[in-house]
Amino acid sequence: MKKKCMECEEKFHGRADKKFCSAHCRSSHNNRLNRDFSNFMRNINNILRKNRRIIADLNPKGKANVHRDKLLEQGFKFSYFTNEFVTKSGRVYRFCYDQGYIEKENGFLTLVVRQEYVE
Repeated sequence: MKKKCMECEEKFHGRADKKFCSAHCRSSHNNRLNRDFSNFMRNINNILRKNRRIIADLNPKGKANVHRDKLLEQGFKFSYFTNEFVTKSGRVYRFCYDQGYIEKENGFLTLVVRQEYVE
């Protein structure tokens, strides 16, 4: 049974459920379908990695206090983080992967490294 490739529209022989003439056409088709979403995700991941790198560079010993302006100067985006951890007392730690911070008074932050017991 001759079928038409969903990507290049060439005719080919194959199984009844086969949709593409080659792995290249299958890959090209799926890449084209997911291109916009992949670019969006790539941009978000780049922001998150940059945020993590900024925190890690300012926190070489595992705990440090810095002013939020220092992070902003380096391009940190506070609205992007991977998760939050709320303590029993209600304080909120925000993390970019394993590097995190908690906001203190007067614009200062305490930078921390995520511990295994924090989920």
